[in-house]
Amino acid sequence: MATWIEVYHWCSLLMCGRVPTWTINTNNTLPIDIARRIKGRSSHLLREEFPHLTTLPSLWTRSTFSSTAGTLSSEIIEQDIERQKKAMKRAKTPTFLIELPLQVESATSSRLRAHLETARCLYNALLSEANQRLRRMRNDPAWQAARAIARSKKQERAQAFSHLRRKHHFSEYELHEYAKGARVSWIADHIDATMAQALATRAYQAVNRVCVGKAKKVRFRSPGRGIDSVEGKRNDVGMRFVLDPNAGDGGFLIWNEQVIPAIINWLDPMVQHGLRHPIKYVRLVRRKASSPQAKGADVDGNRYFVQLLLEGHAFTKPMHQERGQDTIGLDIGPCTLAIVPREGKADLVTFCEELAPNARKKRRLQRKMERQRRANNPDNYDEKGRIKKHGTTRLRWKESKRYQATRRQHASLERRGAAHRKSLHGKLAHDIVKVGNTINIEKTSFKGWQKQYGRSIGLRAPGMFVAHLERLVAKTGGTLSEVSAFTTRLSQYCHQCGQYVKKPRSQRWHRCPCGLGPVQRDLYSAFLLAHLEAEKTLPSVTRHVWEGAEPRLQAVMEGLRQRANEGHCLPPSMGVVASRKAARAGARRLKSPVNRQQEPIIPRERAEALSETQEPPRL
Repeated sequence: MATWIEVYHWCSLLMCGRVPTWTINTNNTLPIDIARRIKGRSSHLLREEFPHLTTLPSLWTRSTFSSTAGTLSSEIIEQDIERQKKAMKRAKTPTFLIELPLQVESATSSRLRAHLETARCLYNALLSEANQRLRRMRNDPAWQAARAIARSKKQERAQAFSHLRRKHHFSEYELHEYAKGARVSWIADHIDATMAQALATRAYQAVNRVCVGKAKKVRFRSPGRGIDSVEGKRNDVGMRFVLDPNAGDGGFLIWNEQVIPAIINWLDPMVQHGLRHPIKYVRLVRRKASSPQAKGADVDGNRYFVQLLLEGHAFTKPMHQERGQDTIGLDIGPCTLAIVPREGKADLVTFCEELAPNARKKRRLQRKMERQRRANNPDNYDEKGRIKKHGTTRLRWKESKRYQATRRQHASLERRGAAHRKSLHGKLAHDIVKVGNTINIEKTSFKGWQKQYGRSIGLRAPGMFVAHLERLVAKTGGTLSEVSAFTTRLSQYCHQCGQYVKKPRSQRWHRCPCGLGPVQRDLYSAFLLAHLEAEKTLPSVTRHVWEGAEPRLQAVMEGLRQRANEGHCLPPSMGVVASRKAARAGARRLKSPVNRQQEPIIPRERAEALSETQEPPRL
């Protein structure tokens, strides 16, 4: 045993928020006396930090326990202490949220703008400090040494990077400590300690994405961009939400001296369900309205909402309580989705088919904004109408009130389209979960699709649908598995002969020399995904299974052919076109003045070419 030992008392660390350090001479000291001194010193620190504890007669009992380490080394003991610290972390509980609009007056809105502007300044300061620590850590020679460690040595590599983070104080809790010192003077009048810690966590996560290679740089919040949401960590201090039964079952958001009433619709079952659960913390959200004259908007055209983060599970509508137990394979495309369960009905649908954006109105607003921008900033364009090259200096752009009004109209149009798309995604996800909650999909890079299918991805948003489906499946207790398309290669695989044959993207039908097919490519991939077991690369499909599934897939294609013949416009990726007779009938309908607004199905020459190359023979 060493002559001197350094004691870090975990209880004082957790309760005081700092690590007390002291030394004890153990030459002539019994173990029971060491424990007594630790208790006395920690009791003194706790009573200094929390004066209300002075009313208690004692904080610790007289019982102690001591034991020898035996043959265990000090490294093993330290590792056990670290494991105990991790085990003592607070257990995570399920969380859901509800959103309530706030009734904001002009005086209150000005105070809220001041609070949010202060939060923006503090966030930028925290972001700058975290960025500097990351830069110092990367400039350390030990950083390159840690990167040189082979990725196969995971534990050694992780320890090297962890040592670097501790050395340069690059961690979430270290940034919390910096936030305590930065929250001084006028900032403390607007931002409380818990909100400062939440902003520090937000800044650390943004810089940590750069550290691990998920982002290239961080973006500071400019005064024009601002920060539109702030949150706390608890609902008993700082910004909090309270229900007041004396005010007609009203609820209020309390932030410093502001008491802002919330508009609560008690007839809404989702609100009733949510307000029966304990509130973890609250979040204030600011959104731009179409104009300052919009309902619920302040003088700057902003609406304010409070989001309550609640403990428990979200409300489930009676129409969504039905849950299937089947296994489903989903083949996701830029604008289509193939759904094939093992037992139920298959389908090939278009993402957000009912979504019809007003492209003409959107284009007019964009052109109007461009004209207004050029009129307000003539010095930023050359004689040919191009933006001047400015090098390292940034151009200053002036915005007129009419330009801002036009931009608000364009943003409102996009916001309504996004809300409609989100509702369609939710309906499709619920329809899938009704069939089964064990779902297999291929791992897809939607960012890569944005470069190739930018317009379709922007309109359909398949990545947002996958995120929505993943949350819904987790809520129902199911599983959503992503398999690697690089290892499985299901779009090239034939289960009957076991061969892999590459196909161009224009080939939408699967035909194999072994006699399998023709079958639509997306539907066949979804069928193979439905029968792919976990941690396997080959689907388990027997002859009996395929004989039962083939009629279901053919029925889907027959239904799509009927829709195409009736004049519905289907995506070309489905590989289905209207017949020659239907195409000629569609052309005659277009010549009639009664059906001027109807879109053409497809030109005759194009239809004949597609029917020869893509359409399989009738079975």
